[in-house]
Amino acid sequence: MTSIRFPDELLDLQAAWLRTYADLARQPAQVGTTALRRRLIALSCRIEAHPFWAVPGRSRAAQVELRRRARARAWVAAA
Repeated sequence: MTSIRFPDELLDLQAAWLRTYADLARQPAQVGTTALRRRLIALSCRIEAHPFWAVPGRSRAAQVELRRRARARAWVAAA
């Protein structure tokens, strides 16, 4: 699976999704989370509609690999 070349903008979208999800997880239930939830939905739509997924043969495994690489990229950026 490491031979897949993801576009930078797709990796950036996934990294933004992961950051937003983490921000949402840190918020208490009583705090307004509408903006974060809307951002997650918008990012999810952009990730799923990205032209990268239009290529035949893109699988669930590629989606998992995208998240893995975006997470690794986020760790490097945070260090």
